[in-house]
Amino acid sequence: MINRMNVLWILAHPEPRSLNGFLAAEGQRALRAAGHEVEVSDLYTMDWNPVVDAASYAHDPAKRFQVAQAAKKAHESDVLAADIRAEQQKINRADTIVVQFPMWWFGMPAILKGWFDRVWHLGYAYGKRGPHGEWIGYGDGFLAGKRALAVVTMGGPAWLYGERGIHGSVDELLFPLQHGMLFYAGAEVLPPVLICGADRFTPEEGETAFKELRERLLAIPGAEPIPYRTQNSGDYDEKLVLRPDVAPGMTGLGVHLT
Repeated sequence: MINRMNVLWILAHPEPRSLNGFLAAEGQRALRAAGHEVEVSDLYTMDWNPVVDAASYAHDPAKRFQVAQAAKKAHESDVLAADIRAEQQKINRADTIVVQFPMWWFGMPAILKGWFDRVWHLGYAYGKRGPHGEWIGYGDGFLAGKRALAVVTMGGPAWLYGERGIHGSVDELLFPLQHGMLFYAGAEVLPPVLICGADRFTPEEGETAFKELRERLLAIPGAEPIPYRTQNSGDYDEKLVLRPDVAPGMTGLGVHLT
C-alpha cells in the first residue's frame, strides 16, 4: 500500500537545462510515478518577487512600515498579496516540502531567501501560542506533522564541506534553513540530499545523482529526521538557553542535536 504524499517542491535555479533542472524534473516524475501528488513552485519561472514591500501587505505608505506587524495584520484581514496567499495555500495542502537550490556563497539564492522572507511571516509561520498560552516553535508550529527535505547542489568537492573543510561543515551552513526556518516552524526535517562537485558533472554522474535522489525521495515517509532538540523538551530554560546539565561544556550549533 502506498503512503501517498502531497509534495510541494520549491525550486530555485534559473536554468531548466542545468543539473538542478534535470534533477527537479526527474525527481518530480519519479514521485508521481510512485503515486504521490506533486505541486511545484519554480521561483525563477514564476518570476517570484523576493522583495519585502508595503504593497505586499496592503500597508498605507504614508505610515511607518513595521514589517512583521503589517504582515500579521494583512494575514488576519485576508489582504495579503495574491502571490503570497497562493504559496501559503500550497504549503497548507502539502504534507511534504522539498526545497531545492544550488548553494551560492554559502547559502541559498536570493530569490529563495526572498520567498521565505515574504511567505514565512508573523501570524502565519510564527508568533503563535499553544493551548496553555505558551509560545510555540522549534518542533511545534504551523508545519507540525509535515516533513521537509533540502536538495542542495554545491560546486566544490565534498571534503571542502566536511567538519574540518575550509568551507565549513555543510550541516552548519544549512542550519539556518533546516533548524531556523523548517524545524522552528514544526517540520520534521530529514537529512539533506547533497550533491557535491556539481559544476563538473558528466551526464553519467547526473544519472547517478538522480538515482540517489530518487531513493531518498521515495524513502521520505519512513526516514528518520534530524534529531534536533525541541523547544519544550525540558532541555532549555525559561529563556530558551540550554540548561547547564545538557551537553555540559559544549557550545556551537551541534549542541541543539540530541
